[in-house]
Amino acid sequence: MIKKLLIVFIALVAIQSNAQQGGGSPYSFYGIGSLKFKGSVENRSMGGMSVYKDSIHINFANPATYGDNNIATFANESHPVKYTVGGSHNTSSLKSQSSSDKSTTTSFDYLALSVPVGKLGFGFGLLPYSTVGYKLETTNASGNPANRYEGEGGINKVFLSAGYQISNALSVGVNADYNFGKIENSAIEFAYNTEGGILSYQAKEYNRSDLSGLNWNFGLHYKKLFTDKLEFQGSLTYSPQANLVSKNERIFSTIVLDYSTGAEGEVNAIEADLASNGLDETTLILPSKYSIGAGIGEPRKWFAGLEYSAQKTSNFNNPLYDNTGTTFEDASKISIGGFYIPEYNSFSNYWKRTVYRAGLRFENTGLNINDQSIKEFGMSFGVGLPVGTPRNPFSNANIGLEFGKRGTTDANLVKENFVNINISLSLNDRWFQKRKYD
Repeated sequence: MIKKLLIVFIALVAIQSNAQQGGGSPYSFYGIGSLKFKGSVENRSMGGMSVYKDSIHINFANPATYGDNNIATFANESHPVKYTVGGSHNTSSLKSQSSSDKSTTTSFDYLALSVPVGKLGFGFGLLPYSTVGYKLETTNASGNPANRYEGEGGINKVFLSAGYQISNALSVGVNADYNFGKIENSAIEFAYNTEGGILSYQAKEYNRSDLSGLNWNFGLHYKKLFTDKLEFQGSLTYSPQANLVSKNERIFSTIVLDYSTGAEGEVNAIEADLASNGLDETTLILPSKYSIGAGIGEPRKWFAGLEYSAQKTSNFNNPLYDNTGTTFEDASKISIGGFYIPEYNSFSNYWKRTVYRAGLRFENTGLNINDQSIKEFGMSFGVGLPVGTPRNPFSNANIGLEFGKRGTTDANLVKENFVNINISLSLNDRWFQKRKYD
């Protein structure tokens, strides 16, 4: 049954992802786009807080969590193999000082597998890291179109993680990410004659960057009972600065626009000589990042935690674009969240076995546009619904709901109010069992 649910879920996510039209954030215009990945649905439902470690969920943020203790249900011989897949639907209301609009996207978020090997645990998977999706148009003093900007693409990650349980309390881990993807954008600057009439022919600039590179993430996790019921958990991660190679192309073309439909017809095109300026292949810096967090709770009952993360985004630069009117400053995020389970082993009441999650996050994205720091706030709620079997009772379906806002209408910028609906399956199984009889 679980395998069938997994196949159906992947198919639905794939169909919705292919069916989506447009959408995205205008702030994905900058840098490598908006950071798409905010953690698993379980983490996102707790304000993005990723301090907590258990035996049945994959924690993408800290590779040390892949190393874990054996569990009693598996005769203390192993901990489970974990599978997870997630997707999301986003609805955003965009508002500036002069106009408003709406945007919707449905997307695949992650697919991963974790395999235990004694005190070691390995994980690998695929997830989107950043996304670019915007269509913006500015107007001149007469209220006519002045510029049109469009962009799409983003960066994906294939990752391999390893965690080792040094003791019952302490585990360490390392994560290797291979980043790859492409970003495409175009710009049209509308031209008019002396009478104010729009010209038949317009100039268009098209850019494409193919990105690739490797980065690392190191983690520590500490988990210890300090009373009969209260447990402390602490988490520390660090990602050193890394580089992405960007292979670029730029094309200038003359186009004819059908203003009633927006269709474009290309008249001629010239490829820019980026090599002469050393811009055909450039290096983008992925800034260093660290996080530290801690929390307390009663095992299989409740947990509450706080996490702080910071990224040296002031070091980010893209030599291909040096006139976007923005600067980068150091980014930071505070996440507060937790969960509650009324009675994890209840046989008579399904809802008592359900996990209830909630959290808040306060984020400085690292973007500074027109002297305005772009900030983001999110408030989230979620549930983990048991879908396991008597043999493997730990699988669950997770549903999360997040309300938030990003940006400001000051300085001719855009404010986004968004709602995210996140869905995932977290499945568990036992692959290796000792034979009881010969």
